[in-house]
Amino acid sequence: ILFLGNGPSGICLSYLLSGYVPYFKRDSLHPHSILQRKLEEAPDVSILDQDLEYLSEGLEGRSHSPVALLFDTLLRPDTDLGGTAESVLTWWHEASRALPHLVLGKNPPGGAWHSIEGSMITLSRGEWMGLPDLPFKDWLRQKRRGLRNDRATAGDIAQYYQHYVMKKGLQKNFRCGTFVTSVRKVTTESISNHAQKEGSDSLWNLTEENMEVFKVDGFFKNGEGDKEPFSIYAENVVLATGTYDRPTWLGVKGENLSYVHHQLSALEEAVKDGSISIMSDPVLIVGAGLTAADAILFAHYCNIPVIHAFRRRVNDPGLIFNQLPKTMYPEYHKVHQMMKEQTAACSGPYECYVSLPEHQVLSFGKDKKCILQDGNGYQKVYKISMALVLTGSNPNLSFLPNNGIDLAMDCDQPVNPKRNPIDVDPFTYECAQEKGLYALGPLAGDNFVRFVQGGALAVASALLKKANKNPP
Repeated sequence: ILFLGNGPSGICLSYLLSGYVPYFKRDSLHPHSILQRKLEEAPDVSILDQDLEYLSEGLEGRSHSPVALLFDTLLRPDTDLGGTAESVLTWWHEASRALPHLVLGKNPPGGAWHSIEGSMITLSRGEWMGLPDLPFKDWLRQKRRGLRNDRATAGDIAQYYQHYVMKKGLQKNFRCGTFVTSVRKVTTESISNHAQKEGSDSLWNLTEENMEVFKVDGFFKNGEGDKEPFSIYAENVVLATGTYDRPTWLGVKGENLSYVHHQLSALEEAVKDGSISIMSDPVLIVGAGLTAADAILFAHYCNIPVIHAFRRRVNDPGLIFNQLPKTMYPEYHKVHQMMKEQTAACSGPYECYVSLPEHQVLSFGKDKKCILQDGNGYQKVYKISMALVLTGSNPNLSFLPNNGIDLAMDCDQPVNPKRNPIDVDPFTYECAQEKGLYALGPLAGDNFVRFVQGGALAVASALLKKANKNPP
C-alpha cells in the first residue's frame, strides 16, 4: 500500500495500518445515547471491524462525511458543545494486524504544516489538531507551554506531527524528500514480460493470474540534492496530497511579473531583507480568506502600508469572517472590522490600510501600476511596491492521467477541495472511478484536520477487510 502525502491524513492512516486498533472503552459513557447503545452491542469487536455506516447513522456536525463525524465524536465526544469529555476509545497494539505500507512526502512528517510561517496561529482549536491516542494539549504541556486562546501556532503543530511519528514508531514507513511524477495502472503480465526482457527477477510470481496494479514513478532527493529515480508497484494507492501545492491565479495581464506573488512567505522575506518597509509604496493584497487576513495582520504588525482588494461585499454571509465566533478569533475579527471601516471612500481609524470591497484586478503593469475596477465599472490606478494574490490554492495532481479530472464529482472541471472534490465512497473513501485508489483529506472534501481522520478510519477499515487480517 502506498500513500502519497505525509500530512495529518497520511500519519493517521499509517497509525491505523501499523497494528494500532481502536476499541470501545468499557465503562465509558458517550453523551450521544443512540451511539452509546450501538457501541455496547459489540464491545469486543474493534471499531475497524464494525459497520461504519451503521455506527455513523444519525450523527450531525460540522462535516458532510458520516465517518468523519463518527471518528471525531469517538475521539472528542462533546467538543462542539464546549465539553471536555474523554475519548471513548482505547487503543491496542496488535502487531499481526499491521499492513505493510509506505508514506511518501516532500517535507518531514506533517506535510504542508512545514511550509507555513511558524508563528501563524491556527484557525482550529489546538486540541482539534491532535491525532489519535496522543492529545495535543498533553504534548504542549510537556513543552511547558499553554494554548493561546485555545489555539496553537503552525510551528507547534508541525513539531507535534513529527513527534507523533517518532513516538508511535511509524518512522520506518515514512520516506521524506520524495516527489511523485506519475501514477498509472499496469498489468502484472506487462511487468513480468518487461522483467524477462531485462533479464531481472520479477517482483511477481509469474504463475499468478494477470491482475492490474499501480506503477508509481518519481524521484528521491538525497542529502546532496541529487535526484534518484524510483518505481514502486502497489495494489492500493492512497492520495493524501492536500491542496497547498498550487496557488490560484487571477489570470490577468502582468500576473507573471516579478513583483506579483502568490504566497504569503514572499511578503515575510521582503520585510526580512528590507526590500519593503514603512516607507514603501503600499502592498496590494488580493483576497478575503484567512491567508489574506494573515498577510494583513503581518503587514499591520510591521507598519507596512496595504491596499486590500476583494470581490465580495463586506457583509456577504459567504465571507469566512462572518462565520467565525468573535471571542475565539479576535485578530480575524479585527481584520473584518478594518475591511468594514477603512474603505477608500471614508477614512477610518486604521493607518496604513485601505479596504476596496467589490473590486477586481484588471492588470498589473511593468511600472508597478495596478488597474482595479469597482462594482460600478469605474477603474482606478494604484502604484504599489508588491502584490500578493491570496485567493486560495488547488491540488497539484499532475502525476495522475488528465490531472485527476476524471476522478472528480464533475469530470469536466479540475479537482477543487471546496467546489469539486474527488468522488469517493463515503464509507471506504475508494475512488468511484478507479478501484484500488483512495483519496483523503481536502481532495475528498474534508478540509479540517479534525475531520480528515475519519477518512483514514474508513480507508484502514476497507483495506483491512480486503486483506482479511484476523477479522472477528
